[in-house]
Amino acid sequence: MKKSKIKTNALRMLDRDKIAYEIKTYEYDEEHLDGRHVASQVDVDPNAIFKTLVLHDHHNEHLVCCVPVLEEIDLKKLAKLAGRKSVEMIHQKDLLSVTGYMRGGCSPVGMKKQFPTYIDESILKVDEVAFSAGKRGYQMIVNVQQILTYLNVEVGDITRK
Repeated sequence: MKKSKIKTNALRMLDRDKIAYEIKTYEYDEEHLDGRHVASQVDVDPNAIFKTLVLHDHHNEHLVCCVPVLEEIDLKKLAKLAGRKSVEMIHQKDLLSVTGYMRGGCSPVGMKKQFPTYIDESILKVDEVAFSAGKRGYQMIVNVQQILTYLNVEVGDITRK
């Protein structure tokens, strides 16, 4: 297991629970804060880099989903998988207060509260996956089966085709 010099909630939790990870860094750029920018700078297959999105349902209950960085979420598919009437993205201004993370640094690990989490089924096609490590400019590479078990997620088709 590799310890990181940076410490975020996500990495502290992985260290505590003895989940192995590797850190990849990239140049954070406010103007190019998107999946293409991250994929162009991190030496990982873009299909194995997942972004973390936070949504809420019609009762304002939060949920989290992770999809490949170059893909888009399908809100209807996610709502159906989650058993919700409808879902929509939370306002960007609310991300920090809900999760403890800023845009571009949101990780499915170590949020202020554990929310129901859904991950696109394409994750099953790779052995290792990159998620934000909880800080802009840092990706954590983890074993797929280990992180799926650790996060207690539901896997399904939630990307737009």
